[in-house]
Amino acid sequence: MQNSTTSHPNSNYLYQITIIGILFAVFGFVTWLNSILIPFLKKACELSDQQAYYVATAFFIAYFVMALPSSWILKNLGTKKGMTLGLLIMAAGALLFIPAADARSYPMFLTGLFILGTGLALLQTASNPYVSVIGPIESAAKRISIMGICNKLAGIMANLLFGAVLLKNADGIQKQLSDAATTVETKTQLLNDLAGRVVMPYSILAVMLAVVAVVIYRSSLPDISTQASHSDDGDTDLSRGRTSIFQFPHTLLGALAIFTYVGAEVMAGDVITIYGKNLGFAEDTSKFFTTFGLIGLLVGYGVSILLIPKYVTQERWLAVSAVLGLVLSVASYITSGSIAVGCLAAMGFSNAVMWPAIFPLGIKDLGRFTNTGSALLIMGILGGAIIPPLYGWLYEKSGLGLDFRSAFLLIMFVCYGNILYFALRGSKPR
Repeated sequence: MQNSTTSHPNSNYLYQITIIGILFAVFGFVTWLNSILIPFLKKACELSDQQAYYVATAFFIAYFVMALPSSWILKNLGTKKGMTLGLLIMAAGALLFIPAADARSYPMFLTGLFILGTGLALLQTASNPYVSVIGPIESAAKRISIMGICNKLAGIMANLLFGAVLLKNADGIQKQLSDAATTVETKTQLLNDLAGRVVMPYSILAVMLAVVAVVIYRSSLPDISTQASHSDDGDTDLSRGRTSIFQFPHTLLGALAIFTYVGAEVMAGDVITIYGKNLGFAEDTSKFFTTFGLIGLLVGYGVSILLIPKYVTQERWLAVSAVLGLVLSVASYITSGSIAVGCLAAMGFSNAVMWPAIFPLGIKDLGRFTNTGSALLIMGILGGAIIPPLYGWLYEKSGLGLDFRSAFLLIMFVCYGNILYFALRGSKPR
């Protein structure tokens, strides 16, 4: 296969996109399980809000740790073998949930989540630049939006299936645990039974990941160079003569934009369940709130596909979406009840274009530095590891007098404000 250019690379384009679409579905299914695991482990392991948010930390910090090693692995193994390895690593992480449940060990659960994130980091490092450079860079946001639909449909399925199993009768269990008449032995048995609910679904998940690994390994998916070039030496007009990825401000600012975007998406998606509970909703009701946010993301992806690049550039639509995120953040603060939760769910719409637009803009015109630049952007996913527990700390322990709503508003303003700057100015190669 030829290196990718600014046109469709070959007649296998549809086949390649289908394979990558399957992988994006895997990303979505595993990643959006965190929104169920946060309230589930909070109850099963008797955690505070801040401690429960370490679910996101353990999962997303793997991207920061593994992004550059993933680039090296892909360089040596190739795209297909690297993806296969990533899926098998994820299967191992899912299997670790079995002894973690038996021991009801939160550190072991976090270790399993880190291993799952490690495998995903490898898959993401391979798949995102693949989608970005397989066709015209101007329409990369449209292609990644299509991948996002695969991602979020799988996420909705994960929330409905795992939520029904892990959080079944959550309010009834909480009432028993809080009852003063419940003995220590009964409480321990209730918590052990609750933790044991993860064994079957995560065992099935491990088998599914192993099956997809075999499918990918046996497929005819070719390796694709992410060093998109405009000359024989792999350089572009921008990259010629440069010696380091740190000489590309738009890439560095893109990594920071990814950091704040992932933080904002996790805040709006994974935190919405506990946010809703703090607003007074029953847990048996709030466990479905993440699904509403995923529906918002799906609608946003559909609009992005229709608009980009025919009617609006990906930079302009990114700026509009950032402003919408700011407006919804304020609206969630000044309203209450279902309207406040609806504002959080609607942030899914504003978040939809952010990854599809930021990623291709961040690696634009990098030439021979595209591989390293892609890994640097993947490292920005660290925002999902840092921002949620920071949010919990702000309203639980900081002593700043912030409640869960004002702390949310503060963090979202910083996140969306930075994304707006990147869209208007930071994304321009110079």
